[in-house]
Amino acid sequence: MPASDARTRCDWGTSDPLYGDYHDREWGVPLRDDRALFELLCLEGAQAGLAWITILRKRDGYRRAFEGFDPHRVATYGEADVARLLADPGIVRNRAKVNSVIGNARACLRLADDIGSFAEHLWSFVDGRPVQNAWRGLADVPAETDTSLAMSRDLRRRGFTFVGPTIAYAFMQSAGMVNDHVVGCFRHAEVAALA
Repeated sequence: MPASDARTRCDWGTSDPLYGDYHDREWGVPLRDDRALFELLCLEGAQAGLAWITILRKRDGYRRAFEGFDPHRVATYGEADVARLLADPGIVRNRAKVNSVIGNARACLRLADDIGSFAEHLWSFVDGRPVQNAWRGLADVPAETDTSLAMSRDLRRRGFTFVGPTIAYAFMQSAGMVNDHVVGCFRHAEVAALA
């Protein structure tokens, strides 16, 4: 963010320039691309127990290591790939999280075979349109909702991992399924106009 930029943002979007750029350009923008949603779901799962800034700093490393998050390629990974990934400093080297991305790729492909578009299925939890919230401050924003709980249960039933209700809600926020920019943030109205 330029030092002269005095626009009001969500508080978290001012703590680091990388957060600021992500907040201003990506967070809350509706994503409807299967591959991009698969990537985001995996990155949100990788965040579990960590700060999102850690994942943002490693996002390019993840994209390289997981071949652009192409689920068709990732689904074929075996033990040699797991070993390669666990030695890669460009990602969070946690076996459960690495295995989760591979398993989630397989689950994503099964879902697509069973019901069609991954994106359409995910967006069905909000009836295809972003939920427009009007939170006054970050303390008002929930960590999970009934909708994120339903999404989490559905994805787990389908074989996805690292998709608990809190991760599912963070995913929904990032993917623009909900507009959780606080009402005083300049992005609230901009993101609402994208619905």
